[in-house]
Amino acid sequence: MSPSPVVFVTGGSRGIGAAIVSDLTAQGWRVATCARRLESLTESPAALRLACDVAEPAQVRAAVAEILTTFGRLDAVVNNAGVAGSNPTGPDDDDTLWHQIFNTNLHGTWQVCKQALPHLPDGAGRIVNIGSVLSLRGVPDQPAYCAAKHAVLGLTRSLATLTAPRRVTVNCVCPGWTRTEMAESRGLALGMSPEQLHASVPTGRMVEPEEVAALVRFLLSEAAASITGQAIVIDGGGLTWA
Repeated sequence: MSPSPVVFVTGGSRGIGAAIVSDLTAQGWRVATCARRLESLTESPAALRLACDVAEPAQVRAAVAEILTTFGRLDAVVNNAGVAGSNPTGPDDDDTLWHQIFNTNLHGTWQVCKQALPHLPDGAGRIVNIGSVLSLRGVPDQPAYCAAKHAVLGLTRSLATLTAPRRVTVNCVCPGWTRTEMAESRGLALGMSPEQLHASVPTGRMVEPEEVAALVRFLLSEAAASITGQAIVIDGGGLTWA
């Protein structure tokens, strides 16, 4: 019997990332996950828990090396680590948040892909990048987040063409309002209660993190071998009906 496949899930301490870690662990994957603070992963069921800021190339390199040392292989990557926020846009405003959002959401995704790609198996390797419905549309107060998530989708499509001859797939999952702490914080910033957030979705409720995890699991499976370079929206119909 061949050993269980190994997946590296970034940003696995809460929300969508934690749901992905739990789902894949329950399905028999050997899961390595990371967060900037190791103590935030204390309750994680992951087989390997790592402290890693994906915006720091040396930390990403060390994390991938530790995964390979521990398991001897790496079959898939789920780039979930992300930072959100409404960045100021005035000519004299500070750009710190702009750079933080790009460093984590885009540059971090690139660093993990770059380090992982040589080790993913031909014919079965998988990369799933977690984008957003804001990979496909804009909102006025989040130019950095929209731009970075659009760029994650562009990176996905480029890498899909690069890895297609190896039959390694690369896809982008684009959640809309999902019931996480990040979404609720965003809702509060917009003056919306959780009930109002649910009501704003055409299907009448926010997406559950476990639903996103199930979609990711499918994209990692053999059944999804011919799906690559795609932006797959899971948002209760919000983008379609906007």
